[in-house]
Order: sequence, then structure tokens, then C-alpha cells
Amino acid sequence: MDYGSKGVLDTLDFCEGNDFYSVGAGENLFEARKSFRTTVDSKKISIINFAENEWSSAKDNSPGGNPYDLIDNLNQIKEEKNLADIVIVVIHGGHEYYNLPSPRMVKEYRFYADGGADLIVGHHPHCISGFEIYKNTPIYYSLGNFLFTSPSSYSDWYLGMILKIRIKNDNSLQCELLPIKQDKSNYSIGLLEDVEYESVIANVLKYSKIINNGDLLKKEWDLYVSKKLDTYLSMFSVFNYIRNKYVKIILYKLKITKLFLNKRVLTLYLNLLRCESHLDMSKASILKLLGDEDRNSEK
Repeated sequence: MDYGSKGVLDTLDFCEGNDFYSVGAGENLFEARKSFRTTVDSKKISIINFAENEWSSAKDNSPGGNPYDLIDNLNQIKEEKNLADIVIVVIHGGHEYYNLPSPRMVKEYRFYADGGADLIVGHHPHCISGFEIYKNTPIYYSLGNFLFTSPSSYSDWYLGMILKIRIKNDNSLQCELLPIKQDKSNYSIGLLEDVEYESVIANVLKYSKIINNGDLLKKEWDLYVSKKLDTYLSMFSVFNYIRNKYVKIILYKLKITKLFLNKRVLTLYLNLLRCESHLDMSKASILKLLGDEDRNSEK
């Protein structure tokens, strides 16, 4: 939805017109939820793709992505498991520029593995993360960027990984990571070799070690939350709605953006977000007030 509904439809039309298969997006919610099914060397493979609900989710009568929803996603995985030998789940989600999943993500991705996913592949953070093998299910939390033709000062922006998958006769999977690098000037993509290759793989193994240790993962998550604390709390402040960027910068530097965020107010916000019933009503009330404007009110 970066380029609106027309961008989604144009992309889907381009893929279809050039014999590219696509999955996870559609002209409406029904189409976006469809799985992609294929047969390779007598192996039936189903691919499911869904995305966190950040501006991009399809609706009954408007285009977008297949929404992240634990119940709907799990039911889809179970349905495909009854039809296919291998079910691959692709998830668009995670925290931008953070090389690790949150503890919540690990818990939910493992839940999808318990539900029948044979392989889970994550992307979105614009940086490489680690992986784990959970009950024989490989889970890759972020492959990084592949092709992203926008400049960035963030070095990891130009690094990514291709995941090569071999399906054995017993339906077990053999996976191999192939690090790649995108050229900053012409956006060409090439496989990394030698020192660059070893550097990326070393980082992947470092992140994987943390992911496989719940205490380490929680420790890193707490550090990340502390680092981003002021940024996120300022989103609940009235100062966040000031349009003049220079005024906002001054207020931010003066550290008064949290002026009205006292303990009582934050406790109320937490309850509205944490309690499922209050969250239902909060979302429904805001959507009713906005109408369809929420699809175009990005950030």
C-alpha cells in the first residue's frame, strides 16, 4: 500500500502479465488470503503469505495483503497441511532495523510450526536476523532486503539472503543461506564471497544463538525497548500531532513531549491496548470515526 490501491493492483497485473506467481496480496480480502499451490517432482507444496496489520491489510472490497491473525492464519496452515506435503509460511513482520525477533514473535512463529508449518520465513525489518530449528521446523526470522531501490544510510539495508531449499524424499528440508549484496549505485544484486560471506554468516549465527536462548533474547529485547522508549511514548503525546517538524524537533530536544503522559494516562492507554475487549472497542471506534481514511493516513 506504499503506492495505494492502484500500486497493489498494478503490481499484481505486472506479475501475472510476466508469468510471475504471487501470493499474499489481492484485489480484496478473499483473493489476498488464497494460498499458492504447486507440484515439484511429485511433491505438493503450498505457500502461505501474510503480513502484520500496518496500513496494508486487504478488506472485503479493497486490495492489500493477507492480514496477520493467529486464528485465521493457523486455520489456513492446517487446511493446506491436509492438501500438501510441504507447507511454507512467509510472514511480513518484525521491528525495523532490529536484528532480532521480539519474544512475542518467537512464541507465535513456533505456534505456527506446531500448527503444521514445515518452514517459516520472515521479512520486513530491512536487516538480517537469525534462525532456529524448532521441532524440525526451520524458522528464519528475517532474510533482510533483496531488492529495494531506495537509498539508505543504514548499511544493513544493502545486505540480504537468498534461502535455498531442498526437499528430501522423506519431506524433510535442507536449507542453505546465500548472502547477497545490492549495489548502491545501480541496484544490481550479487552473491557475497570470501570475507564478506563469512562476515554475514557469522552475524546470522550470533543472532541465532540469542534467539535460541530465551534469557538472552529477553535481555536484548529489554535493551531495544529502552532505546526506543521515548520515540514510542511520544506517539501517545499531543505533541506528536504538531505538523511543523522544526517545532517538533525543538520540543523533542527539550524532552517535554511526555508532559501529559503521567502514570494515570499511561495506565489507561495500557489497559485499552492490553485488554482484548477494550482493544476490540478501541479499534472499532477509531475505524468508525475514520471510515476508509485510515488506509491513506500513513504515519
